[in-house]
Amino acid sequence: MPDTDPITGHRFSDPSLLEQALTHRSAGSQHNERQEFLGDALLNCIAAEALYRRWPRADEGALTRARAALVRESALADVARRLELGPRLTMGPGEMKSGGHRRDSVLADTVEAIIAAVYLDAGFVACRDMVLRWLEPDIAALPVGKVRKDAKTRLQEWLQGCSRPLPEYTLVDTRGAEHAKVFSVRCALADADLVALGEAGSRRRAEQEAAEAMLAQLEKRHE
Repeated sequence: MPDTDPITGHRFSDPSLLEQALTHRSAGSQHNERQEFLGDALLNCIAAEALYRRWPRADEGALTRARAALVRESALADVARRLELGPRLTMGPGEMKSGGHRRDSVLADTVEAIIAAVYLDAGFVACRDMVLRWLEPDIAALPVGKVRKDAKTRLQEWLQGCSRPLPEYTLVDTRGAEHAKVFSVRCALADADLVALGEAGSRRRAEQEAAEAMLAQLEKRHE
């Protein structure tokens, strides 16, 4: 009988599910991207349920922001580092040489893939128990009902409060291999000569980085 896996605390009936979850696209055709897709949905469901039960008086906005804080790329990468996941990844030589096993996007994707692997092997309850163990330190650290809004929301609300037009986000560059792309996004204000740039491993995250940079410029102008 297979041993209990130290990362998941789960004894896999089908160890190949975990092997695939730990395999990056650069290593071959049997990689973890499909598991990542499923794991993302499971993670959002489990985090939402946990917050719903933990914060009985929080409104939808606070719950949504808290869930976003728990499942964002950097938070999942921190989970992966606590689990010492990087050294267990299987990836192509080029990706390994470029430090892919330390990259936030790769680590976060692998966490999601492992969630799917446990679900496929043992069902939802086992999957939820594992995810809650992983998320507990982060859930406990959240300020109840007062999770900070993301940068795009804060920028939009700031501009609306000043009766100014909303920002425009434009993808200006995409570089890198298919499995390790870097997106560059420009945030511009139509009524001011202000432009801010953001870069990240996904377009959505790059937009957030650009919004954060724009907020910093606006705050500096109004000091």
